[in-house]
Amino acid sequence: MPSPLAHAGWHLEHSYASLPGIFHKASHPEPVRRPALVIFNHTLAASLGLDAALLDSPEGASIFGGNSLPHGSRPLAQAYAGHQFGHFTFLGDGRAILLGEQIAPDNRRWDVQLKGSGPTRFSRRGDGRAAIGPMLREYLVSEAMHALGIPTTRSLAVTLTGESVRRDSLLPGAVLTRIAASHIRVGTFEWAAASGDLDAASALVNYTLARHFPDTPVTDSPALALLNAVAARQATLIAQWQLVGFIHGVMNTDNMALSGETIDYGPCAFIDHYDPATVFSSIDRHGRYAYHNQPPIAHWNLTRFAEALLPLIHPDESSAVSAAQSALKAFPDTCARHQYDGLKAKLGLVSDLPGDRALTDDFLSWMHSSRADFTNAFAALSNGNLPENTNEDAVFHSWHQRWLNRLSAQPLPIDDALALMRQHNPAVIPRNHKVEAALAAATSGDLTPFHQLLAIVTNPFAHGNIPVEFSQPGPANCSYQTFCGT
Repeated sequence: MPSPLAHAGWHLEHSYASLPGIFHKASHPEPVRRPALVIFNHTLAASLGLDAALLDSPEGASIFGGNSLPHGSRPLAQAYAGHQFGHFTFLGDGRAILLGEQIAPDNRRWDVQLKGSGPTRFSRRGDGRAAIGPMLREYLVSEAMHALGIPTTRSLAVTLTGESVRRDSLLPGAVLTRIAASHIRVGTFEWAAASGDLDAASALVNYTLARHFPDTPVTDSPALALLNAVAARQATLIAQWQLVGFIHGVMNTDNMALSGETIDYGPCAFIDHYDPATVFSSIDRHGRYAYHNQPPIAHWNLTRFAEALLPLIHPDESSAVSAAQSALKAFPDTCARHQYDGLKAKLGLVSDLPGDRALTDDFLSWMHSSRADFTNAFAALSNGNLPENTNEDAVFHSWHQRWLNRLSAQPLPIDDALALMRQHNPAVIPRNHKVEAALAAATSGDLTPFHQLLAIVTNPFAHGNIPVEFSQPGPANCSYQTFCGT
């Protein structure tokens, strides 16, 4: 039924619903027993044109818990497929419902989705629900990523349901309200390809180009233009992940958003001690989605995207394959170049000189061999300090002198170079042990640690103002694992 606050700034449209019916099915949230807001994002609400004061209320909780609908909502579940750990399967929104697309005051279009709002026709015998811990994890980490300047879906609210969900044990149920540029994924195109409906696939290509890449030049092959545009955006995104030590944890093709946003924060985590082979996810037993594998896996996912587009790229299969291969050939080098450029900025280098590549590579190599903390090592250099435990480290001191000499060889004064570094090197990230402690406390009803951590990680470049406890890595003897929220 309509909410008493139905008109609290809602301006919902439904362009995705205009796509062929194979891509969506009408689906309503399942009401919950006692919806109650856990957290509401006032700043995000205001940017969306919503009345935050009205919506941060019991009536707002009714909307964000799925018991009532905002004005103009036409809820639906989206259909998509995906390669999960390399294996193709049909999926769809098994516990998420799109309420509509909010048109913000700047005329940008944003999906408003409830996650954990009950079963849909795509639930595959799942309960369609979510526990409070994973929903608060997504809120926390997505807002931290936004503060780091990394494209991401965002979180508007987390709402308790007043009901329990059974995972390994009974846990408090919750619903996340997720805001995204869209929820179109590589897997959406895989669904279209598997259906064999070329008209539907073509409609999706044109829709995605218009929604996310409106400035892309018109070509004889819109599908090829889309492939090129998506690959370019993903190369930038993956490099940004690498530069802050972020590990997504489950880079299935259904978790690659064509908008170029980071989506789905299930078993995600951040590197403490630098090791390129780091993997945290309990279900990633062979390191498929380890830190150093994220660029090649993104390339692999884009190849599946290209395969789904082949009939639309060119009617002749060999010509389509050749064009797709040409489009994707540059991806590894493009991603590596973005990462290299980012590493140079993290080290304060604003010009190009012979030896720069060796300088960046040697610093990463030293961090790996010495088990230096990824975030803190760069942050220390940014503040004119030495990383921890380097007093007797001859390898580091040799590198450090080379770096100082290199800074002196460019026209930018060293103090300005350090200021630049502080803009590219966060003083704090969501430390895994702090995240787990905050979520454990929240699950038990104490939200104080969560709010403290959220305030810290959403101001990540506050060098000199971060309490020590939030900037230290977890216990060295702790074998940290993350788990999928389902």
